[in-house]
Amino acid sequence: MTGIPTRTFDYLTMLAECFPKDDIFARCIKGEWHKTSVDDYVEQSHAIARGLLALGGQPQDKVIVVTPNRPEWNFLDMGTTLAGLVFVPVYPTLSESEFLYILNHSDSKFIFAGTPRLYEILEKVISQMDHQATLFQIDPAEGRKSLQDVIEAGMERKQELEEIVERNIRETDPDTVASLVYTSGTTGTPKGVMLTHRNLTFDAHSHAVRQTYTEKHRMLSFLPLCHVYERTMNYEYQEKGISTYYAEGLKSIARDMASSHADGLCAVPRVLESMFDNFEKAGRDLKGFKKTLYDWCWNFGLEFDNRRHDPIYTFKRNMADRLVYSKWREKLGGHRLLVVSGGSSIRPQIVKLFNAAHMYIYEGYGMTEASPVIAVNSPADGYNVIGTVGKPIGGSELTFAPDGEILTRGPHVMKGYYKNPEATAQVIDSDGWLHTGDIGTLVEGQYVKITDRKKEIFKLSLGKYIAPQAIETQITNSPLFDNCFVFGSDHKFASAVIVVNREKARELAGEMGLEFKADDTFLETAPVRARLLKDVESVNRQNASFEAVTRPIFTFDDWTTANGLLSQTLKLKRKALMERYGKAISEKVYNNQ
Repeated sequence: MTGIPTRTFDYLTMLAECFPKDDIFARCIKGEWHKTSVDDYVEQSHAIARGLLALGGQPQDKVIVVTPNRPEWNFLDMGTTLAGLVFVPVYPTLSESEFLYILNHSDSKFIFAGTPRLYEILEKVISQMDHQATLFQIDPAEGRKSLQDVIEAGMERKQELEEIVERNIRETDPDTVASLVYTSGTTGTPKGVMLTHRNLTFDAHSHAVRQTYTEKHRMLSFLPLCHVYERTMNYEYQEKGISTYYAEGLKSIARDMASSHADGLCAVPRVLESMFDNFEKAGRDLKGFKKTLYDWCWNFGLEFDNRRHDPIYTFKRNMADRLVYSKWREKLGGHRLLVVSGGSSIRPQIVKLFNAAHMYIYEGYGMTEASPVIAVNSPADGYNVIGTVGKPIGGSELTFAPDGEILTRGPHVMKGYYKNPEATAQVIDSDGWLHTGDIGTLVEGQYVKITDRKKEIFKLSLGKYIAPQAIETQITNSPLFDNCFVFGSDHKFASAVIVVNREKARELAGEMGLEFKADDTFLETAPVRARLLKDVESVNRQNASFEAVTRPIFTFDDWTTANGLLSQTLKLKRKALMERYGKAISEKVYNNQ
């Protein structure tokens, strides 16, 4: 094919014609890489499409896929849309009640489970559904229908069914719904975002044109493909012929980076913060001249200016690279890296250090309803503007409401929420502007900077408004703190629940000559609390007096998706957090007032 893909399955044609490689995908299983060729990708996708049609699939029927990242996710994605059905990827980590809601609401007809355990969970959920659906396990298993059964169902009428597939390729309108993506539900019931072929391919192309990598490169993937951020990056790679290597899991990222010799990855700040901490630990136990050199390289990176290229500055960077940074990259496969970061803000020091070490971080911003990228820093520009999420994507429009809310308009904006026209009308106005709910501004007249979430801003009893997200980001810039929840609506002052990093607290205990205890009573001892408050006060001095965080609660609690305090995209569930800490907040912060 020639031109830009406008339907998701156009990537198959583009790959077959332009990039017929033997490793468009690879999956790590028990430390070994198993490759998938472009030919296999095309063949399997068509086979699944024929199978779904043979099993009675009708236009716009919904196909649910619940699996960790693996090449078969892509086969099912393409096979579904080739058959004219709607692909519905779902997080594998949802609760049974969340699965039940999505399976019912989506009107699911076919459901695919990526592991035996997920099959067991979904089998139980299906028995409670309000309509019938057929469950398959991706891998063959005795007594269970599998993906292979779907493929075999399409074999008997292969020629007849392939004609239908080929007709779909010729006739499918780019504005047909290709996918339902359910939001993470931070404030209530998840909504089914209807994304068309054009939504997805337009958005993927808009950041593909900013990509400098080619078919000679490979990227590691570990963020869930069911999240539209990783998904459209996956599409971008296919448009560019870049190979995607799926990591075995979060715990094996460094190992899988090294063994795959990947050239980059997509990440969220939490992952990059962990890498940053590991780099810092590597220098902590050094002594003498080695420590002096390491500390110099570390501090140079923390203040790195990616717009400076004068000879002396370049010499210093090259020296730091030879002494330290290259050693970091060796443990990650040895290549210079391109890292895309999204989902939430990242500490500027991390971006500077990684950039200095030739592990270039490019921040982006978006939302599911925008397919998802709205703005992103561009590798093609050769640098990024730290603290911003880059320029708006090409072919789209971006403006600001009077209150600072970011509005976006263009082919990337969703068709609407499935079976919820009222909610659609609340976020897409009559002029086609998508109201993001994020507050922002422009830096240098062109780079988008996010400052807060509109619906999370609250008012103190004194009448002053607090933007909690900005303060939370400032507080978690301290290496002592892992997470933060700022609150105070209708009270005289704002406060916060702050999650303390256990390892940093252990180090702090050693420095103070105290016995470390991994419980919250340790954090309440006078010297420890005084040290923690020092970092909070440092933030308070940077802000207006009414924005000061007063009487914070410190805890070692874990905030996770499993305990319901974080969404599937690792955002704070503020209502759940307020319920969890409500009693402590009332007693310790506001004295039951």
